[in-house]
Amino acid sequence: MGYIYLYTGTGGGKTANALGLALRSVGHGKKVIIIQFLKWRKDIGEYLIKNRLAPNYEIYQFGREAWIGDENKTEEFAGEKFEVECVKSVDKELAKKALDFARRIIREKKPHLLVLDEIALAAYWRILRVEDVLEMLDNLPTETSVIITGRLAPKELEDRADFVNVIQQIKMPKDFKLTEGIQY
Repeated sequence: MGYIYLYTGTGGGKTANALGLALRSVGHGKKVIIIQFLKWRKDIGEYLIKNRLAPNYEIYQFGREAWIGDENKTEEFAGEKFEVECVKSVDKELAKKALDFARRIIREKKPHLLVLDEIALAAYWRILRVEDVLEMLDNLPTETSVIITGRLAPKELEDRADFVNVIQQIKMPKDFKLTEGIQY
């Protein structure tokens, strides 16, 4: 029987937790499909490894080349500055494509594990309707487990999940820098 796992919260490591379970599944010869909402970077480890872990590991990205937020602003994290752009209609179109793709994957491939990376944030920002996400979850094959990630998960997703983990950052060094192979 499959379960729904939710990794949310403002701390780092939500996607990393999902990837750990994905790696375990692939290690046991199970089919894993990762769908990344709002993400586009091809230099991240989980994307770079795809050919080496195929055919049991697939990853798809549905995001434009931009950091997306609830307002236009400049943010600083780990000593780097990021230009954040407001949600645009193209973000909603890409998220809808990703959700439709997830529905098709569930029907046609019936993976052991489906990771819906950042779908919780997409639902929170109303890029996707939470009702549409719940409808998709209600139609899962019994053998498929799903991992939902993203900060600010709507209460409806928390209620629907079988396991809820809130990732909270307690501390971080002031001189912290993003590390290839760890944070991406």
